[in-house]
Amino acid sequence: MHRLNAWLRRHPMVVDSVWALPVLFFSLIAAVEQEPQHGFAGGVVMAVLLPLLMVFRRRNPDTTTVTALVLGLIQVAVNIPPNFSSVAYLVFAYTGAAFGTEWTSRLALAGSLAAGSLTVWRFQSGSPTGDGWIKSGFFAALMSTPFILSWAWGRLTRVRRAYLTELEDRAARLERERDAQAKVAVAAERARIARELHDVVAHNVSVMIVQADGAAYVLDNSPQQAKEALGTIASTGRQALVEMRRLLGVLRTADTAEEYVPQPGVEELPELLEQVRAAGLPVEYTSTGEPTDLPRGVELTVYRIVQEALTNVRKHGGPDARARVAMDFRDRDLEVLIEDDGRGTTDEQLAAGGTDGQGHGLIGMRERVGMVSGSLDIGPRPGGGFRVRAVLPLKNGK
Repeated sequence: MHRLNAWLRRHPMVVDSVWALPVLFFSLIAAVEQEPQHGFAGGVVMAVLLPLLMVFRRRNPDTTTVTALVLGLIQVAVNIPPNFSSVAYLVFAYTGAAFGTEWTSRLALAGSLAAGSLTVWRFQSGSPTGDGWIKSGFFAALMSTPFILSWAWGRLTRVRRAYLTELEDRAARLERERDAQAKVAVAAERARIARELHDVVAHNVSVMIVQADGAAYVLDNSPQQAKEALGTIASTGRQALVEMRRLLGVLRTADTAEEYVPQPGVEELPELLEQVRAAGLPVEYTSTGEPTDLPRGVELTVYRIVQEALTNVRKHGGPDARARVAMDFRDRDLEVLIEDDGRGTTDEQLAAGGTDGQGHGLIGMRERVGMVSGSLDIGPRPGGGFRVRAVLPLKNGK
């Protein structure tokens, strides 16, 4: 049924032809019956033209409505009596109001109001006198009523169609907005996962590389140190595997999310610093102010910033570099400072957005800080080395 209705809406002439056929049939019968008194030609012309206009009324509503009005005036002017074909005038009063332009609708209303008066004036016998005027006026109003009702029905149809069109447009717009929001959410999730992957892989793999190089260097002269380095590589690899499994858990269903450890936070910073020291980078850690509970988003941001900054020091600071991590808890924000006295980074790397050769490291820092409405200052340190300073608001993140 739905397909049939859709097909009929796409082919309005089929429906209009079905309605026009019975009007044509009964109009011709009425014209034949009127032949002895009023002649045959005029009635037949009206019986054919009006149903023919009905076939094209929705394809050309303005033209057919105006043509029907002209035919009605001609019918009154040449004294062709009304018959069953006059039903078509009701159809065109509706058509002008429902499908025509604004001026066609007004013209159809004017014709509807005048239809009764013109009919009474043209086809009544003699001039009305006395009570005849009242009767004539009443009969004219009665004759105009069906035309006015048809016009009003057409206006209601126009309003309803406009309302449905607006609803369809709104639904389509909402669907487009929903798709756009879904794409934005997918892009944001992909960026978040990419940041996590970069931080986990870059940090742990760099530690493993440093330890492997050290083990290879002391393998012959100091087997014990080589053994310790291999142990560090193994523990670092296991930690990387745990974090990777946690990250992959984001891509799984909520039913399996319980199997994965929570995201790292400030509590895990001592372990991170010990791991970095074990990898051969001396790190000094200080904390000022009164420590407070941090929102999870801020905690993860602090951990990843420290992790990425220390990873960059190991990779680019040189063999004699030393690093310092300082956290300052204030009333409204938290300041995180990571600086080193190594070789720092080049202007080209800063312009690329990071120090890992691909620009992902510092870009990831900026994205994380931006997500918690913080500020990030990255650049060379006065006197040599490199500095990363992040200020993270506390109240906005709660």
